[in-house]
Amino acid sequence: MPRKTHTDKKKDSRGRGGYGAERRTPRPKPKVDFTVDLLDFKNTTLLKNYVTDAGRILPRKYTALPAHYQRRLNQAIKRARQSLLMK
Repeated sequence: MPRKTHTDKKKDSRGRGGYGAERRTPRPKPKVDFTVDLLDFKNTTLLKNYVTDAGRILPRKYTALPAHYQRRLNQAIKRARQSLLMK
């Protein structure tokens, strides 16, 4: 007895079959409206935008910053806390 094949399934670009095999559109890259030079621990007005009311640093998921900006932001916030410029 011959094997049954499903010809109605679409294949995506990777060759996998399935009904939800459409290509996703890439997420647009966010526009960063400041430079890395402004990410300084003394610039508390900018740093307060990336901290919650409880004082927690917002993750990249919510800030939509590139990875190297997020690392510099975290370092600047921690330095501002150490020098008592932020709580």
